[in-house]
Amino acid sequence: MTIIYALSGIAMNHRHEWNPNYIITEKEFTREITVPAADIDRDYALSVLDDLDVAASYRTHLVAGDNFRIFVEGGSVSINIAEGRGSVEIIRKRPVFNQLNFLHYNTPRRLWTWFADLYAGSLIIIAITGLFIIRGKNGITGRGAWLTGLGIIIPLLFLWLYL
Repeated sequence: MTIIYALSGIAMNHRHEWNPNYIITEKEFTREITVPAADIDRDYALSVLDDLDVAASYRTHLVAGDNFRIFVEGGSVSINIAEGRGSVEIIRKRPVFNQLNFLHYNTPRRLWTWFADLYAGSLIIIAITGLFIIRGKNGITGRGAWLTGLGIIIPLLFLWLYL
């Protein structure tokens, strides 16, 4: 449990640098559309996917004005018919991190919530009882008091800086 929360916590702390849940692949291309927009059908959309080496399964397609869009499993292909410019975007779940974040976000139902709360409560007990295990100059009345104080002051300092 600690590893789940630690790894997914690190991933979520850096979500402005990367997407911890999904891998998004984007590729731009140029392709001439050889049929009139009104004649674009499923077979033509499949031939475009084949030409672009898009392995994802075809779902449907849409033509609106100069925009031709093919929807595939986990993504889409967009083409501007007039300019011939387009892009492929495929989204897939990031292995391991997607599952860890699923648990960290507490997405599962009631039983997981109870388990996670029980785990969090046990960590609180470990933290509090750990203050009193060591006695003497290294315990809570000696060096431990300084360490406990730092453990309180550092988060308060960050709150003061960021709020």
